[in-house]
Amino acid sequence: MMPARWREGEAAVIGLGRSGVGAALLLAREGVRVYASDGASGGAAAGGAARLAAAGIEASAGSHDLDRIARATVVVASPGVPPDAPPLAAARAAGIPIVSEIEVALNALEGVRYIAVTGTNGKTTTTALIGHLLRTMGHRVTDAGNIGTPLTEIALRDEKPEWIALELSSFQLHDTPSVNPAVGVLTNLSPDHLDRYATATEYYADKALLFRNASERSTWVLNADDPLVMAMASGVAGAHRTFGIRTEEAEMELAPDVTGGEILWKGTRLLARSDLPLLGNHNVMNAMAASLAVVSADPANATKGALAKLADGLRSFRAPPHRLESVGERGGVLWINDSKATNVNSTLVAIEGMTRPTVLLLGGRHKGEPYTALATDLRRMGRAVIAYGEAAPIIEQDLDSVVRVERMGSDFAAVVARARALAHPGDVVLLSPACSSYDMFRNYEERGAAFRRLAVSA
Repeated sequence: MMPARWREGEAAVIGLGRSGVGAALLLAREGVRVYASDGASGGAAAGGAARLAAAGIEASAGSHDLDRIARATVVVASPGVPPDAPPLAAARAAGIPIVSEIEVALNALEGVRYIAVTGTNGKTTTTALIGHLLRTMGHRVTDAGNIGTPLTEIALRDEKPEWIALELSSFQLHDTPSVNPAVGVLTNLSPDHLDRYATATEYYADKALLFRNASERSTWVLNADDPLVMAMASGVAGAHRTFGIRTEEAEMELAPDVTGGEILWKGTRLLARSDLPLLGNHNVMNAMAASLAVVSADPANATKGALAKLADGLRSFRAPPHRLESVGERGGVLWINDSKATNVNSTLVAIEGMTRPTVLLLGGRHKGEPYTALATDLRRMGRAVIAYGEAAPIIEQDLDSVVRVERMGSDFAAVVARARALAHPGDVVLLSPACSSYDMFRNYEERGAAFRRLAVSA
């Protein structure tokens, strides 16, 4: 149920993309008067405004009524809206509370259990794995949040799921005071979004908001191999359940054997590492995080029969699109779409997993991180780096002494064509940008789809 104070006046929704439209529709359904706006005038904003108008909700694309926003009872900010955007600045100046689309949905989904996943890398794969494992075990579950489906869309459905696997970004956590999951998962931490945060400390502070409503009844799934994670969770109320590859004390661990290792939970074998259809240590960690979250969610998920189904789910899972996604091999060159890698650490994980000479497509909108962290692995595996988009000059400066760097502009078709020309039979062309997509694309999905299309063309 929506807070009574929201009904006392008008809610202002900022952003007319999918999450903003969902929030506006849900608020209106719950009896809250809504005004929605977007600074953009075309594309998704125009389509969102038209959809809301058809539902009888006042919406404007191309401008914001700042005076009206400053009189709202609550402002709902889409995650892509910068915190210094004029409508949010107007709301803060007027003392108007700002909440996320997630917060709106949680108020309408009271009683529905959810497993919340955050961290710097691995969020999407871990969230997708949680959903897949729960479905394999016979639960009604929906994946939502930062993974792609707005939580408000789930709340608008007549039939509610038994469980929600909910991916949360730092931006969403910042404005979601009600977050209180049945199980919370923190995958790992490294600097990110330094184009939006002044320091990594500020970014970590938003991640720590996962624990804002912690109690003795809370359950937290934590990466025991990451000292930043363990330090952040230190002293947080609730049960702390850990996973790790390098830490012997972890509840879920990778035990060595002659075949490459076995995933164990409390000493009980779940499956051999070789049975996991995901490559790389990072995906072993994602699988362990998801498995531990699922067995922690309900005692019924930890029975012998349930664990057998969980193992079956791990064997049958396939990686989500845009995360180390093989899109085909042409002329002996393997093309891999890792458009979801929007920070340097995520790209580092991708390069570490390469076993063939690699032409790396690196670029987009710079997020404030140096690219020098990629140097060691690029010396080992890099055939060339194609630096493109707004970040190209910085990439060239950071890596030109390490590997061949070719600087290009914002013609993505030309970038892919140059990668094709540079790659030799037996090589990999890897799109792992370490940057956001917003200088050239609406989102990383659009970027990945463009790469996929161009990769398979002649």
